[in-house]
Amino acid sequence: MTKQEKVKFTIQTLQKLYPEIPIPLDHTDPYTLLISVLLSAQSTDVRVNQITPLLFERANNPYDMVKLTVEEIKEIIRPVGLSPMKSKGIHGLSHILIDKYNGEVPVDMEALESLPAVGHKTASVVISQAFGIPAFPVDTHIHRLMYRWGFTNGKNVVQTEKDAKRLFPKELWNDLHLQIIWYGREYSPARGWNLDNDIITKTIGRKTVINEYYKKTSKK
Repeated sequence: MTKQEKVKFTIQTLQKLYPEIPIPLDHTDPYTLLISVLLSAQSTDVRVNQITPLLFERANNPYDMVKLTVEEIKEIIRPVGLSPMKSKGIHGLSHILIDKYNGEVPVDMEALESLPAVGHKTASVVISQAFGIPAFPVDTHIHRLMYRWGFTNGKNVVQTEKDAKRLFPKELWNDLHLQIIWYGREYSPARGWNLDNDIITKTIGRKTVINEYYKKTSKK
């Protein structure tokens, strides 16, 4: 298979598996999505979705959020981890949204990335999922699969994002980002990986990855 044929096979397989793509994080608008994505850093979407209803019951907009203290926010979000940093970020960015953007989440990557506790990945998720602007946020699943499929060298997420944007059509970025995440969770996880279930890697995957997999499984 040529690289282009591998890309085509990947897209077609993902579209067959996920014709309708659920959004992993529960939210109602750009602000609640922004907060949810921020909370998901080094946590799980399941855990975040358990905690955000408690937080958003108290404050689901920046005006109500700044009425809470950092300590109050921290107590609510403690189960998702990194609560001291995240609570300060949530409180701080809510103030900035009120002061600079009339309480609205800006539709601009640079503005989003300048907010406290908001990195490139978080900004990319908000831009793509809240506003429909093409972006390709790279999480651990996408980073892992892009390497397994031989689409990137796996050095860092910055390079992986560049490679993904170069290989995949721009109009598919937002769907593919989510489709690859779901595929990684269901068929190609980091732990408990069964290559026989992972049709994409089994068909187009990097030979060194496949050989290493069989070496490990043959020793068990």
